[in-house]
Amino acid sequence: MNETRWLDADEQRAWRAFLQASQLLFERLDRQLQRDAGLSHADYEILVRLSEAGGQRLRMSELAECTLFSRSRLSHAVARLERAGMVRRQSCPSDGRGTFAVLTATGRGVLASAAQAHVEEVRRQVFDQLSEAQVDELRRISDAIRERLVSG
Repeated sequence: MNETRWLDADEQRAWRAFLQASQLLFERLDRQLQRDAGLSHADYEILVRLSEAGGQRLRMSELAECTLFSRSRLSHAVARLERAGMVRRQSCPSDGRGTFAVLTATGRGVLASAAQAHVEEVRRQVFDQLSEAQVDELRRISDAIRERLVSG
């Protein structure tokens, strides 16, 4: 039987700091988006991904992949955004089974209104505290963790 590889004191402090910082940051960002735009962070992420896509549309499967949402969770979120007029679904002409999520003019307007305050909050809560070298280090660390998680 393998022995447990317990975290040493430095690793434990780093892990707890990472957990607390992540939880506090996402709670803060979610509150800011709710307050200023009436959006959840998940809804904002969907609108951003659609705004950056060619034709401001993505297949639902691609949107699920890039937002890291389950298909079920994405379907519920898109339905909510659709009811609010921010997104519409469109059948894929080349594949009758495929569906696109398409950003509407209303969705573009909501995103444009939300983005400035949201980016300022991200800057204030994260980047204003970091040096250029720390930003690069944060990216490298995040990339390493993400790559491990993606590769299994």
